[in-house]
Amino acid sequence: MLWWWSTLFFLSIHGSQAQQTYVDNRQLDCNINYTTAYGYTCNGPSSCRSYLTFRSQPPRYNTPSSIAALLNSNPNDITTLNNFSSNSATIPADTVVVVPISNCSCSGEWYQHNASYELQGTNETYFSVANNTYEGLSTCQAMISQSTYDFRNLSVGNNITVPLRCACPTANQTAAGIRYLLTYLITWGNTYEYMSTLFAGVDVQSILDANSLSPEHIIFPFTPILIPLRTEPTRINNSATPAPPPAPPVIPVTPTTGGGSGSSSKWTIVGVGIGVGLLLIVSVSGVLVWFFRKRKNQRRRQSVLPAKYTPAIPPESNSWSISSEGVRIAVGSLTVYKYDELLKATGDFSDENRVKGSVYRGIFNGDSAAVKVMRGDVSEEINVLKQINHSNIIRLSGFCLHQGNTYLVYEFADNGSVSDWLHSTAKNTKYDSVLEWKQRVQIAHDIADALNYLHNFITPPYIHKNLTCSNVLLDAHMRAKITNFGLARSVEEKENGELQLTRHVVGTFGYMPPEYIENGLITPKMDVFALGVLISELLSGKEAATRSPLGGDEKDVVGLEEMQLSEMVREVVRGGDNVREKLGGFMDGRLRGEYPVELAYSMAEIASKCVAVDLNDRPSVAEVFVALSKILSSSLDWDPSDELEHSRSLSHGR
Repeated sequence: MLWWWSTLFFLSIHGSQAQQTYVDNRQLDCNINYTTAYGYTCNGPSSCRSYLTFRSQPPRYNTPSSIAALLNSNPNDITTLNNFSSNSATIPADTVVVVPISNCSCSGEWYQHNASYELQGTNETYFSVANNTYEGLSTCQAMISQSTYDFRNLSVGNNITVPLRCACPTANQTAAGIRYLLTYLITWGNTYEYMSTLFAGVDVQSILDANSLSPEHIIFPFTPILIPLRTEPTRINNSATPAPPPAPPVIPVTPTTGGGSGSSSKWTIVGVGIGVGLLLIVSVSGVLVWFFRKRKNQRRRQSVLPAKYTPAIPPESNSWSISSEGVRIAVGSLTVYKYDELLKATGDFSDENRVKGSVYRGIFNGDSAAVKVMRGDVSEEINVLKQINHSNIIRLSGFCLHQGNTYLVYEFADNGSVSDWLHSTAKNTKYDSVLEWKQRVQIAHDIADALNYLHNFITPPYIHKNLTCSNVLLDAHMRAKITNFGLARSVEEKENGELQLTRHVVGTFGYMPPEYIENGLITPKMDVFALGVLISELLSGKEAATRSPLGGDEKDVVGLEEMQLSEMVREVVRGGDNVREKLGGFMDGRLRGEYPVELAYSMAEIASKCVAVDLNDRPSVAEVFVALSKILSSSLDWDPSDELEHSRSLSHGR
């Protein structure tokens, strides 16, 4: 697996031959208009011949003709350059194909080569088209900026412009003998040295210069990097296997016997691809995985570190909180904190820094973080989070092992959990404020976005299994982040079609679907059920499971029965002549009627479908995400003064 260790700063060095700034994974956040995500800067000739690379995707894009149609290239050029037998020749999966582009030209400030794409499915977005279909050759930011279609209202059949990333040599590069620039798609195991061997006459330093990189800079799988060429490229040797990164030294993880010494120390490691033996202090968190393509025949990727590397675990390891495999994974991607560092950051885990339960607020180098104290084997949660990079999923940055406990260090969510805002009984706190309508829709949209990522954009996909309002946190901007992945389960496709079952049913009452409670059946639809309950909570302000009187005195505890919110929301949309009244009685009274009735009803309909008793009647999370995107778009344009007009259609039911 590709991983280059780096310090946390970004070097903006433009040498005499420097061409462009590396995208640096900024293409993942469609909401932020990073200039590097728009394209390569137009700082040379207005147009030129350039080259792209594309990895074949059976069954749609695995011939020269189909790839040429997708990338707006000439199939004859692809066939000739790559030595294929014909324009219709079948190309094996994941074969790197060099694609000549005759006209890479300036479009305003950026170089680009335009292709066009017709949306095929209801769950396609600018993000999925850029990163899935076009494999990172474009970005959602570039597509949004040049499209006539609003990103929240895409439809099947829309023909969208796809600006592909290409570039022309600068005057300095031309003077140095560089004639072409090729956009190469990085993948697992690629090092600077490996990429230089794929192309004749290309050395490591020229690649660094062309992308304004230093040897220590982190580069990510499935992002583009420019390769400067003195001659036209030839067919890439796809049989060449990147050399695995050198194994780091075995790190002893030894327990401590006092607060004065750390549970583990940071270590040095030879940076892969540096070529000069530079030792770096491990201080970088997060390993990005391939989440841009979901294909049934995709092979499992290798682990963060070579298989032969296993840290030495003390004989009494059965008392530790992370399994030996969990340590092996964690050491490869996370900061290892000393216990002293945690004590200092949290004020000796003082009550004033306690957030809730076993979670404490800590200050590390001036920044807040959440420190969670845990016992038991937490390697599964670490294994999931170290693969994830999504703005709506809490980020795990490091850990510490100390005297039988595991201390996990996460990014800090300034505004607590959704449960705090909807169900908190605390007085004189910020939670006395009311979540407004637009905030509630945004939170629902964020949760669906995160689940869509887990289900459809990482390999293997994951089911959260424990989605509750307490496990959805809110950052300083009131954006939602899913946390608590201790029960998460990967979804492995089985050739015999067997279903995943468990005898150990664990979860929170009110959020668990009937097929899981009754039969232990685990499918992605259990997350959809929980999402429906969460949407219902955001609409109603009620808890997932509430008590109501059986028909007598509310003070009579014996006369109370448990009511599930999933049943209540289904009743709201069941129909009849009093739909508006039922919806009004269901909605959170703290909103004081300040919500668009039509959109509220639409959200209730979505929630009702998500909590269908039969899992086959529930929509996929991708469908829910698209529907919520449209509701969010309409909510952002909603004016409370227009409510009467918006709600008339519900006056006499539907």
